[in-house]
Amino acid sequence: MLRLAVGAPDLADMRDWRNRNQMDWHGHRVVPTYTRRMPTRTAELLDGGSLYWVVKGILCCRARFIGFDLMRSPEGDEVCRMLLDTELVETVPQPKRPFQGWRYLKPEDAPPDLDQAGGSGQDLPPHILAELRQLGLA
Repeated sequence: MLRLAVGAPDLADMRDWRNRNQMDWHGHRVVPTYTRRMPTRTAELLDGGSLYWVVKGILCCRARFIGFDLMRSPEGDEVCRMLLDTELVETVPQPKRPFQGWRYLKPEDAPPDLDQAGGSGQDLPPHILAELRQLGLA
């Protein structure tokens, strides 16, 4: 599944937000994120699926699904809480156009994890690595 990380200027900010928003859920440490509707393919998503995050137009990381539940928002609306693993896995960056809500991602379209794609680029100076990632080239 794809989702925009609205308001996150970069991956570091995304990590900070996730660290600040962890909670316990049925004995698991998780990071919640909310959406209006429960996905129809929850069983498929829970069977090893991940939420892939698009940060500033670049699909760059993922987190494994742990669970889903329905709850009431502070305004009284029913919302779906998607519960994600605390580990944020960087992926090979891919540019993505803006979209609303979330989208299902076909397994064959999912980018590989960065550590399995032949290196992380960590030997590059941080400013060059950041610019390459913004362009979807690293």
